[in-house]
Amino acid sequence: MLKTFRLGGVHPHDYKISRDAAIRMFDIPATVTIPLGQHIGAPATAAVKKGDRVLVGDVIGTATGFVSANIHSSVSGTVTSVDAVPDGANLRKPAVTIAVEGDEWNPAIDRSETLVRECTLEPKEIIAKIAAAGIVGLGGATFPTQVKLSVPPGKKAEMLIINGVECEPYLTADYRLMMERGEELLVGCEILMRALGVEKCYIGIENNKPEAIGHLRQLIAADTAFASRIEVVPLKMRYPQGGEKQLIAAIAKREVPSGALPIDVGAVVQNVGTTFAVYQAVQKNRPIVDRVVTVTGKKLANPSNLLVRIGTPISSLIEACGGMPEDTGKVINGGPMMGRAMANIDAPVTKGTSGVLLMDERSSLRASEMPCISCAKCVDACPMGLEPYLISKLSRLRLYDRLERERTADCIECGCCSFTCPSHLPLLDYIRLGKAETMKLIRARQAK
Repeated sequence: MLKTFRLGGVHPHDYKISRDAAIRMFDIPATVTIPLGQHIGAPATAAVKKGDRVLVGDVIGTATGFVSANIHSSVSGTVTSVDAVPDGANLRKPAVTIAVEGDEWNPAIDRSETLVRECTLEPKEIIAKIAAAGIVGLGGATFPTQVKLSVPPGKKAEMLIINGVECEPYLTADYRLMMERGEELLVGCEILMRALGVEKCYIGIENNKPEAIGHLRQLIAADTAFASRIEVVPLKMRYPQGGEKQLIAAIAKREVPSGALPIDVGAVVQNVGTTFAVYQAVQKNRPIVDRVVTVTGKKLANPSNLLVRIGTPISSLIEACGGMPEDTGKVINGGPMMGRAMANIDAPVTKGTSGVLLMDERSSLRASEMPCISCAKCVDACPMGLEPYLISKLSRLRLYDRLERERTADCIECGCCSFTCPSHLPLLDYIRLGKAETMKLIRARQAK
């Protein structure tokens, strides 16, 4: 019987229309704009100025705190500005703009395709290399990876869980990585296990990806070192199976308590893309300068999985995949459940850009909002055991103290509540607003 989590969840159609599109390298643009805040936590501080010459892989932004990440140049060329530029929401954020000149790489980076199998570094050395390379969660959360690997005193990691679920409809970047870079992924698993001091790794993959399940199992079976320590776990199709707490519940049958972290139940979860990036950082001295992005949509001429340099304009990806269909209603950064509509498609690809979804006008229109009928479908669908209708209402009323008591901070913003609501209420929109304000209050209180 396939494993899954216990509470809530929904079953949207997966629309994996780009699943058979092999990863192809996207052309280097003439100019890149690289934001200094591509991660959860404090933005990096610019380490370059206008007129500086940089190579691919050079540090252009340095981490400014424990929860922060370095930023590296994805191209070689000359820095033309260090200034605020519009992001996908048209909000101006600090960034470094570079005019591309050739494609010269930092000489410390190993660009060969040779698999580097064995890692003999000590855990602290591994974590230091990961931090230096600016590795963050590439599934969308963008949490700095070195922080996750730095287990707090009194806690103990017992298992590593690799998230190969990719339950968000349309997205196939992780699937293609598993199919095309399976050996590097498994070495990345071993490196993470070594860093954490654990002996067991589970790779969770939903059963709508039988080829990936079979491929990784074959690679594991062919290597005795992998076979004894790494296990592929097929999972039932159920959104949001890729949420950390849901994945731990499905694989380890451990429930992460409200307000707690995965490490509190002995688990550390890393995304497939992150694990591959860890391999590149530790074994190849390669920071995050590019990532795989799924560009997709029902009306798009050529849905693709592209290996794209960080800082590339998203509009150029759309153009390369056939251009914007005439009846496009929304361009979403991410997938349809957790992604956000873009107000500016010239915004750059960042570390957290897992996909670009073009939705036609009919699919993107919201149905007219009607009164709540107290059906409790949103409660049944919530994988965190919350009451979305209540949290949404409290958010509208700006009752932030009550929102905190209702565990609003536990919301993972998966969108199951809005998806299932028969009255078409914008539950997630209001919950996001309320959660943001509640978290501000909590942080302010903790800072005192």
